[in-house]
Amino acid sequence: MCLQPAGVQAGFLLSIAMKLDFSKFGGLVPAVIQDHQTGRVLMVGFMNEEAFRRTVETGFATFYSRTRNKMWMKGESSGHRLVVKEIRTDCDQDTVLVSVEALGPGVCHEGYQSCFFRRLDGDEWVVSDKRTYDPDQVYGSKS
Repeated sequence: MCLQPAGVQAGFLLSIAMKLDFSKFGGLVPAVIQDHQTGRVLMVGFMNEEAFRRTVETGFATFYSRTRNKMWMKGESSGHRLVVKEIRTDCDQDTVLVSVEALGPGVCHEGYQSCFFRRLDGDEWVVSDKRTYDPDQVYGSKS
């Protein structure tokens, strides 16, 4: 799936896309990932220019891993891909909001629909959601 509108050449679209400000966060922009139907925030990742370009070109959310220092497409291990429906940027053009359709039971590597499955209750974090899949079956047992 390509996000470019009919009749728009890829170079034109990417020149617009590259007006994002990648300088404020060391070459990255935060990417807030939101379910396009419910509006629920599923995760937050980071994109460098290449990850953003791949996201636009392929229609699947692609990120830059700060810990692994490499590009990764969401779902490359789990199969739980994120199909991009819309991309927006904020007023400073240094953050993107990516509305997606999540393919699979969850986005979180811990087995939840969203990475935001804990809520603050008094002075402690409590799990407020039920697991939607078993991460050991998807990623293999860590024991």
